[in-house]
Amino acid sequence: MEPSASKSVVMITGAAGGLGAVLVAAFAVAGWQVVAGWHRKLVPLDCSAEGIHPIRLDVTDPESVTNGFLAMRDRFGHLDALINAAGVTADGSIVNLGVIDWDSVIEVNLRGAARCCQSALQFFPGDAGGHIVNVGSLAGKIGRSGQANYAAAKAGLIGFSKAMAREMGSRSIRINVVLPGVMATPMTATLSQEDLGRLRDENVLRCLNDPVEIARFIVFLVGTRTISGQVFNLDSRISP
Repeated sequence: MEPSASKSVVMITGAAGGLGAVLVAAFAVAGWQVVAGWHRKLVPLDCSAEGIHPIRLDVTDPESVTNGFLAMRDRFGHLDALINAAGVTADGSIVNLGVIDWDSVIEVNLRGAARCCQSALQFFPGDAGGHIVNVGSLAGKIGRSGQANYAAAKAGLIGFSKAMAREMGSRSIRINVVLPGVMATPMTATLSQEDLGRLRDENVLRCLNDPVEIARFIVFLVGTRTISGQVFNLDSRISP
């Protein structure tokens, strides 16, 4: 297929996840060409719909990442935005966290996101820049009991994103982090109602977040031209 430059192109990692699938739908509705990267399960959407192009993408595998971005290039010729939404948890007391618990969480949430960012830089238009949004977590700012590995990964992602924003500003490439808050997604499905209730009550609005609202904000953010190096907390928890 001949490369198409008629619409903006976004690549979304973790596109089969709870937030990822909503992001795919939101960008498609907004008129973007959406390269939807999935790993263990297909994107739970009608992938025959106009503008949605699923690809197999394992952010922990350098070869898979390279092939995914080359497939995007061969189809569209360029990239306008990258949304790193792939994420995993392996919660537990810090005294019980094993090597696998640490490595798997760091590899997906930090190194995988960084790997995709580095690949994306090759395909942003030279004259128009581009936009990267990394999905972080408030745990990366305040820490959370039972999530030392996850908090470390997300704190690293925030630091990486700010450093990258400084380096890429001269190319008009914007990099921002969004902290989506606690949502009803497969990642939180294992939490008890009591735990969800405690997390809900940390919000001054006393409610969990809505993936649709998060996706709407991210679609807006990638359309901006002068915002970079920022961390956006998208729920109503007030942190220091």
